[in-house]
Amino acid sequence: MNYEKIAISVSDLNKYIKDKVDQDEYLNNVLVKGEISNFKHHYTGHMYFTLKDDKSLIKCIMFKTYTAGLNFMPKDGMQVIVLGTISVFERDGVYQIYCRAMQSNGIGDLHREYEELKSKLEKEGLFDSSNKKKIPIMPRVIGVLTSQTGSVIRDIINVSTRRNPNVYIKLLPVPVQGEGASDKIADAIYLMNKENLADVLILARGGGSLEDLWPFNEEVVARAIYHSRIPIISAVGHETDFTIADFVADLRAPTPSAAAELAVPDIKELEEKLNSYINRYKISLKRKIEFMRLRYDKVMKSRAFSDPLKSINENFMRIDQNIKVLQDSINNKFINSKNLAFNIINKLDAISPLKTLTRGYCISEKSGNIVKSSKSLEKDDEIILTFCDGKKNAKIL
Repeated sequence: MNYEKIAISVSDLNKYIKDKVDQDEYLNNVLVKGEISNFKHHYTGHMYFTLKDDKSLIKCIMFKTYTAGLNFMPKDGMQVIVLGTISVFERDGVYQIYCRAMQSNGIGDLHREYEELKSKLEKEGLFDSSNKKKIPIMPRVIGVLTSQTGSVIRDIINVSTRRNPNVYIKLLPVPVQGEGASDKIADAIYLMNKENLADVLILARGGGSLEDLWPFNEEVVARAIYHSRIPIISAVGHETDFTIADFVADLRAPTPSAAAELAVPDIKELEEKLNSYINRYKISLKRKIEFMRLRYDKVMKSRAFSDPLKSINENFMRIDQNIKVLQDSINNKFINSKNLAFNIINKLDAISPLKTLTRGYCISEKSGNIVKSSKSLEKDDEIILTFCDGKKNAKIL
């Protein structure tokens, strides 16, 4: 039998199913209740979201024509009742609700848990500004708790090293969503503190739904952040996302890149500011000297001193001596300030890891970890050697 002649196309099948669904009068005017998830308000005005209960879910869309009639703004975790039509989107072969109206029906379970925990921790004082630790001005080691892959860690490394090439980024990979993620995040925070592995910690992940960000709304993570001796910057989700971790952290950043900017000072800006202070100091001293000279000239030209007595001449000599002492003092202070500035710059350069690499040393890494002992290497192990001018792969023979 030639099956090709009797087979129908995917498009024909989807069209057939769509026609069948469209002919069902019940599905053309149905009321459905559930919890909103993965809500997106498109720039066109349309709303896309998922409606779910404890067993299943269905995709929904509400066009701009109908969203204009809403008297509230939907969001993840909200319980709603929608009125709409069930239809099949032929291109993707999926069915969804085309909503014409929506009514609020309370808040969802996750959102309720979020509000209850937030209220509890706030009453205990975990959000108080008096408990916030200051972020170090010049941290040498930045600890990052996030996924090992993805754009988050790359963005943090790029921003940090651009602002200060001497800063060292120490990544401790943790799962940022899913079951058990909150416990592993908390354990990583405790480990960083126990081993004193960083001067400041960045807790980061990209955006997502309320479910995706939920590990950062768990009590175990909140208390780990609160008890951390190392200051923590929270950069979870997008700028509009707020988690429990954001409220407990010592500083909240809208994005992971912004967290890197808050943690790492810009060396060039510091140098420019230092030079600006030096220039302002020079100008101030110059004006002071000029002012003293003007006063001196005025005294010399005064009628009262046109025929000065000996004591007056002696006073003039004292003035000259004082001016010289002042000038010497000013010059010495300027030289000391300049030397201090150079010493600070030299110290910053001396502690740079790159300075060590330029002397012929290199950093050995195996499976993403620093090799600290030859005993950890075995034959045929593949390692990465980092030199001052790049990286090379190597193999243990």
